[in-house]
Amino acid sequence: MYNTQKITDDLTWIGASDRRLALFENVYPVPNGISYNSYLLTDDKTVLLDTVDASVGKQFFENLLFALNGRMLDYIIINHMEPDHCAEIANLLKMYPAAKIVCNAQTQKMLGQFFTLDVPQEQYVIVKEGENLNTGHHTLRFVMAPMVHWPEVMVTYDETDQTLFSADAFGTFGALNGNIFADEVNFERDYLDEARRYYTNIVGKYGPQVLALLNKAKNLKIKRICPLHGFIWRQNLGWFVAKYQKWATYEPEEKGIIIAYGSIYGNTQNAAEILASKLAAQGVKNIKIYDVSVTHPSYIISEAFRVNTLVFASVTYNAGIFVNMDNLLRDITAHNLQNRSIATMDNGTWAATAGKQMRDELAKLKNCTFIEPHISVKSAINPSQTSDLDNLVETILYNLR
Repeated sequence: MYNTQKITDDLTWIGASDRRLALFENVYPVPNGISYNSYLLTDDKTVLLDTVDASVGKQFFENLLFALNGRMLDYIIINHMEPDHCAEIANLLKMYPAAKIVCNAQTQKMLGQFFTLDVPQEQYVIVKEGENLNTGHHTLRFVMAPMVHWPEVMVTYDETDQTLFSADAFGTFGALNGNIFADEVNFERDYLDEARRYYTNIVGKYGPQVLALLNKAKNLKIKRICPLHGFIWRQNLGWFVAKYQKWATYEPEEKGIIIAYGSIYGNTQNAAEILASKLAAQGVKNIKIYDVSVTHPSYIISEAFRVNTLVFASVTYNAGIFVNMDNLLRDITAHNLQNRSIATMDNGTWAATAGKQMRDELAKLKNCTFIEPHISVKSAINPSQTSDLDNLVETILYNLR
């Protein structure tokens, strides 16, 4: 049975959601599932914009057949070659062997890497920056968006309806629950955190490339954004674009603190909790504490993009950083976070070496400042260290003004 929704008179959402998936890209927890969006334009020519992941392939084909309503498929536009959007291309071409494939040269090369397709060269429409495809009443313009977040990525702009098909940009983790438009839900309350986690972990490393795409988009009149994951945007576009501008420039959304700790027997945790309590006693409200052995790094990375002040506390483990903290810090540096103030705490019964190693790793980040003093605990926090903690609190408070 089909499950489609009209976006405009001649544009239909024909995607599907997967609520069984545990890890997106086999890395990121998606407790609320994920949606795979595909769109069909029914003009004088019929145009499919991207397919879906194989996990929802059956639903996709039922949706496509219904939306075509007996018509043949004329064009397949590939904005992004990642398998969660292109898994069904080979099966699609078996059903519609005459459909023309619209893509750029890099995408065509990747097609040959993923699939063995018996498609003559004349069936490809190879497009470049700014080129158009006329489908009757609609003119589709192609804008290259390399490394947002693969090198072949492009976006498609419908000049007629002023709709941007944005590939992985402006996506959100989470299955769709009937509502496909962001204005049909309380997005800021219920979905912003997952939109941030999606961006920071999937695209966050490539801020300059995202900015390049946003600068191109400034020259387009956009009434609607149709991403490949999550909600379609038709209202308050400026608000969401402003979030992307913040994230892409690595500017904090707000002043606040996250404290992430790695603790074995609770003593390092206790030091982190005492620091948080002292901050709270000084009136600080925007504080979050995370146990790196319990919370997946993707959530902490998202929070690190949100606030301006980060505290990392790690027990020394095998003469180095605690394993899960080490993974988190390497993940943060891999995602190119910038413009933050960072405090560190470590713990060691006979040799507290984690602090220096944490700072060596975090020193790779651009435009980040270490907050002094560094707190080093020997087994358990000692009352004699109260003044050091108070000094650290004062420095953090100054940073939050």
